[in-house]
Amino acid sequence: MLQCFGFRRRPVLWSLLLAAFGLLTERIWSFLYIHPTFVMPATRSPSEVASSLLATKNLLLESIVVLQSLWAGYGQICRITATSNPSPKSSEASSKTLSLSNSATLQNARSYIIKIITPPPSKANDEGHTRKILSYQVEQYFYAHLAPQLPPSIPVAKHLASMNEKHPDGTVTTAMILNDLKQDYPVAGEKRDVLNPTQVHAAIDWLSGFHGFWWPRVEEIDRRSLVRPPLKELTCDEEEARNKTVWLNGGYTYLATRKTEYANLAKDHEAEWNEALTDWESDEFSVSDLVADVLAPKRTGWSPTQEYMTLIHGDVKSENLFTSKSGEEVVFYDFQYTGLGLGVCDLAKLFTCSVPLEMLFDITPLPRELPMQLGEKKLLERYWIRLRKESGKDYDWDVFVGHWETALIDWLRFQASWGFWGNTEWLEARARSILKNETWKAAIAGNARMSGLWEEADV
Repeated sequence: MLQCFGFRRRPVLWSLLLAAFGLLTERIWSFLYIHPTFVMPATRSPSEVASSLLATKNLLLESIVVLQSLWAGYGQICRITATSNPSPKSSEASSKTLSLSNSATLQNARSYIIKIITPPPSKANDEGHTRKILSYQVEQYFYAHLAPQLPPSIPVAKHLASMNEKHPDGTVTTAMILNDLKQDYPVAGEKRDVLNPTQVHAAIDWLSGFHGFWWPRVEEIDRRSLVRPPLKELTCDEEEARNKTVWLNGGYTYLATRKTEYANLAKDHEAEWNEALTDWESDEFSVSDLVADVLAPKRTGWSPTQEYMTLIHGDVKSENLFTSKSGEEVVFYDFQYTGLGLGVCDLAKLFTCSVPLEMLFDITPLPRELPMQLGEKKLLERYWIRLRKESGKDYDWDVFVGHWETALIDWLRFQASWGFWGNTEWLEARARSILKNETWKAAIAGNARMSGLWEEADV
């Protein structure tokens, strides 16, 4: 065959071609080794990931359907059905299994949800990207280690299996299988919509139960294991990073990680909330600084709110819950921002984003400044009464209201710098009333001073 192409008559040319081919091959492999971004990551398809995780529980994958993509294409959420693996021990058993497969599969199939995260490689000093990566780790820890401790009266999805798989390009595939909540809670909350009164009461009862359960127990959590703000976590060594649990500061809106948005608000002198939230209120600190210091849990040292700290959900809204058909039972999901905080911080977002306006006030038209109205007070009392009962702890009503109004101002600061949505007019009217209360202002300034905010600034 080689003779047909004349290679037999040109041994020198043949040798040169072979040498060139060998050199080119060596260069290609050398380039791929030095530049690992050109190596195809060893990622697996969703069905392969699901099958692998199900196998650890002696289950077989029957079907998989993509429900939605995650933020910025970081992964997918899928619904899967699985059946028990009969694990045949002989060819005879295998034959019997096959003959019964049609009916057995239909009868024994169970529905699960799998969340698969396949993010791009980490980016240097990218706070948003790092926040998301850490949030998925926090969520996995919550479902695997904390959720099983909750009583049946505070339902959450049950963790079946999870994994963290590293790839040659530096990315990590994180996956987690949970039971399908819609089997028992078929009504999904709608995106940026309001709940009906029955659902609102059920959501408040769930939150008061969740916060009340964890309030006396958060003292057992090692503060060194808590996840700090994203950019600080980038400085952790590998061993320290492996031992992380949930966020030191629950939620994703707190000031320490929203400096860019806050700076933009401070520059926007045309915005109503520029002066009220960013101008110096006490020495060189703004109201936003003082509020953030009062609400923020601390890794070490004293905090004015430390005795009221619990575990909060961190992203409470109608999109993150399911209810029963009657609406009398609710279950929350999406625990990516679970961490320490005051329970009222969860309520601030719920009231603004998902509670019908008519449940908060009955004044028409809405005045520019709005003190607490009867509807708002009734909802808060419902939460406050059950919180004390579930926790076995005391919580003075006036202290509770002070914390609540502080949480509203903090939530307003985020919305004013990020963008408003939900019950905006109610939130702003309440904030104007709160910010005129000199007693409230003096209290947060005094608490911030006692917690060492001024000393920290001097350092």
